[in-house]
Amino acid sequence: MIEVRDLVKKYGSHKAVDGVTFSVARGELFGLLGPNGAGKTTTIGVLSTLLHADGGQVRIGGHDVAAGAKEVRRLIGVVPQEIALYTDLTARDNLMFWGRLHGLGGAALGKRVEELLVMADLVDAARRKVETYSGGMQRRLNLVAGLIHEPEVLFLDEPTVGIDAQARSRILELIAQLGRQGLTVIYTTHYLEEAEQLCDRIGVIDRGRLVALGDKESLISQIGDADLIRLSLPADRHEAFRAAGAGWPGCTGIGERRGKLEVRTPDGGRLLPVIQEWLRANDLPLEQLEIERPNLETLYLTLTGRGLREDAP
Repeated sequence: MIEVRDLVKKYGSHKAVDGVTFSVARGELFGLLGPNGAGKTTTIGVLSTLLHADGGQVRIGGHDVAAGAKEVRRLIGVVPQEIALYTDLTARDNLMFWGRLHGLGGAALGKRVEELLVMADLVDAARRKVETYSGGMQRRLNLVAGLIHEPEVLFLDEPTVGIDAQARSRILELIAQLGRQGLTVIYTTHYLEEAEQLCDRIGVIDRGRLVALGDKESLISQIGDADLIRLSLPADRHEAFRAAGAGWPGCTGIGERRGKLEVRTPDGGRLLPVIQEWLRANDLPLEQLEIERPNLETLYLTLTGRGLREDAP
């Protein structure tokens, strides 16, 4: 359904997107995972015909997004990061407005609006102005507004930004429902748990380049079956800990992030008693120790040296 080949987008001398290549099958829920500033929104901007590429090619539904932008726009729906609603109108009036922009009208539009109000759980609030809505209600309306013309492809750009956990859970339920219905979705986020929960496949993007691509299991397998033991020690004992750790069986590396030591090992359960014994022998307390299994955050940190919620420079 979507083919992206060697996509490049520049702002001056800066390459916001630098040679990105991936494809998305019809009915697939595809995630673009990376920190703020990594190139996710710019990529979506090109795919949705809002930005012109400086290199490469993008095809959606067989149409080139540059040469066939009009045809592409009939196929796609876009839900931007920012709320794209008229807050002085009601929910129903917003959906009617967007529907008419897509050439819909009459009984068919009225039926579609009611369907989307039910989907967004906004029937009881449909006659209220959007300015009276909570952030979560506005996000749900923003999402279904992108579905008014029944697109074949939906672009969701950070649709859960700035809302509480309960509202986020409802949005994720809506997206999962769309996936079950067979809609092709590209979903950008820097929340790894959202990508893990929703996406069939994930592309990890960093500084404009796609650094990993696959399903969750295959991505995590790239860093091996390793545990991460994270602990806090006084700064003046870090070097002694590193020196000792170099000789421990099963210790494959010791790093440091945000003031904490991070020990990599194939089996955290076996190495942990060794660490505890060293701490006791050196009269050091066991503080803030945790064992983390490999996940997408671990993968991203391994590939880039930065966490998913850290801004890309």
